[in-house]
Amino acid sequence: MTNVIACIDGSSLSEYVTSASVWAAKQLSCPLILLHSLEKDESRTEEDLSGSIGFGSREHLLDELVELDAKRAKLALEHGKMILDNAKSYALQAGAKQVAQLQRHGDLVESLAELEEDTRLIVLGRLGDHHTMNAHTIGSHIERVARSQHRPILISIGEFTPPKNFMIAYDGREAADNAIARIAKSPLLLGLKCHLVMAGDDTPGRREKLEAAQVMLEEEGFQVTASIQAGKIYPVLTQYRDDHNIDLMVMGAYAHSKVRQFFVGSNTSKMIIESNIPLLILR
Repeated sequence: MTNVIACIDGSSLSEYVTSASVWAAKQLSCPLILLHSLEKDESRTEEDLSGSIGFGSREHLLDELVELDAKRAKLALEHGKMILDNAKSYALQAGAKQVAQLQRHGDLVESLAELEEDTRLIVLGRLGDHHTMNAHTIGSHIERVARSQHRPILISIGEFTPPKNFMIAYDGREAADNAIARIAKSPLLLGLKCHLVMAGDDTPGRREKLEAAQVMLEEEGFQVTASIQAGKIYPVLTQYRDDHNIDLMVMGAYAHSKVRQFFVGSNTSKMIIESNIPLLILR
């Protein structure tokens, strides 16, 4: 797991995704790969066209369509290269040390799966190229990537500013403790003030779990403010975020927990849409 992968699509958010990925690559001291996926055109294939147009007197139409598809593919390659060149130039100006470009044919989720072994962090933008007119539309791949990937995912939302603090949504389960251990050992968030937040009842058992997680982080050099906030997960996290001017929200997609149901379940879209700060998803 050696690279930060920035998913670049040429949309208005590509610059912000690049900024976020440069910050992450610096924090992790690892190379940055700018990835652009050339996804399949939704138009019909040559075989489909041959069946609908037929041959004989109209065969020239098929030839023209095939030629048009070839031109379209060539233009897509050139456009993708231009997108990557611009992103690389921006990344280098922003201080990135090692920047590589990668253009892949096929679905973005499939491309990320093929790169997963050498991936340390994935960076995505909230809005994709097909959603620039709707500020409340999630990028077409975010939820699919969140469900399929086993690597951390940083979601850039709007203009990216390097965070000074972050909030962890913690539920006290074993998977959450494993995520805390990963955060504690990773340089990604080191140097940022940490807010460790549990939603729900303040019981002795939950307080003990929270304090143990706090100690784990503090032993690795983090400055931690820990608290249990009464209420349901979504309103607790959003209210705390606003009250404490949180710059980055960290959430774990924990199996069978309320946090997983909240984030990876039916409320995924709501959280990403309504958040005004970047989100880091730990798997």
